[in-house]
Amino acid sequence: LARAGKRVLRPGGLDLTLQMLNELAIGPQDQVVEFAPGLGVTARMVLRKHPLAYCGVERDPAAAENLRRELAGTDAHIVLGMAEESGLPDASATVVYGEALLSMQNDQQKNRIVAEGGRLLASGGRYGIHELCFLPDDISDHLRREIQAAMSKEIHVGVQPLLRDQWTRLLEQNGLRVTWSGQAPMHLLEPQRVLQDEGFRGSARIAFHIATNRMLRQRISAMRRLFRKYGDHLGAISLVGQRE
Repeated sequence: LARAGKRVLRPGGLDLTLQMLNELAIGPQDQVVEFAPGLGVTARMVLRKHPLAYCGVERDPAAAENLRRELAGTDAHIVLGMAEESGLPDASATVVYGEALLSMQNDQQKNRIVAEGGRLLASGGRYGIHELCFLPDDISDHLRREIQAAMSKEIHVGVQPLLRDQWTRLLEQNGLRVTWSGQAPMHLLEPQRVLQDEGFRGSARIAFHIATNRMLRQRISAMRRLFRKYGDHLGAISLVGQRE
């Protein structure tokens, strides 16, 4: 999707990200850490709030270097590191968040990453996530496994969403009291969502790249069919938890 020119790669789109940021209530007094900032779309939104400090923890050296160039002239600090082992000091942040990160991890890695976020937060600090979610709450284990296998095959990475209650428990078992939750349809590749997230020029750029690259077109078409097939069972969820 990034090769096609898509910049917003969050399952719930910009709207759910904006809701999460609104609940995180980032201001000039905050020291913010973002796990896996990727292309820096959310980072730019956060920097417009003029926090006291912003640090992005990115594991991919090329992505980290690109982000440093993209955010040159701002107060952003990008470090090369793992979300589960950032190397940053204890209680050094008032806000930590990550998007479209935990859904790609197994249960142990999910827990390690959220535990690291909790370690970085000072007392009263806020932690935000924006991830894939299985629907409805009573979805069968068989269907969950079927969707996981199909998504991993098409996207070529392991995808392991959770139920809403499981996402909530993941935060709670790491000392975070969930204060807000929001959900949205998983319409990442639907034309209306693409236009909403990317704007007219961005959508036109994506359409051109898809039209002129057969392999890209085949991959994205397969992903869209998959998302539509399981549209009633996949959604996006965002949670904000507070460090006790």
